Amino acid sequence: MFKKRGKAIEAAKDAAENMPSPSPNPVSPNPITNLIIADVALRAGAALLRQGVEKGIIGGKLGTKKAGRVIKGRTMMQTLVGTAIARVATRSVPGAIIVGGGMLAKALYDRKHRAKAEAEGTAVLDEQARRGKKK
Repeated sequence: MFKKRGKAIEAAKDAAENMPSPSPNPVSPNPITNLIIADVALRAGAALLRQGVEKGIIGGKLGTKKAGRVIKGRTMMQTLVGTAIARVATRSVPGAIIVGGGMLAKALYDRKHRAKAEAEGTAVLDEQARRGKKK
């Protein structure tokens, strides 16, 4: 199993090395063109992957259509807080421990107060989906 994965990684590296760069002269006075293209491609791919994962996680209970509306209906503050928490969690081990511990505590709290949390959560998601429908 691991041999196949190793071969696939090597094949991908070989293909990447043999691929011509978008700019005909990579050592021109402005070699940044290739870096900008790579950066845009990586960010777009990451955004699509993130949106797919979000829809997959939320869509399990709500359905894909409503999950899409919920994601679109997020406020700017919700987006910024989520991004900040993700950055704290991915930049250091202590940050990952703090964020993971907080998520675990929240999950245990929600489990203890399940009925009330489900009612409140459904109301919040419905409102967020309504905002997403308007956009």
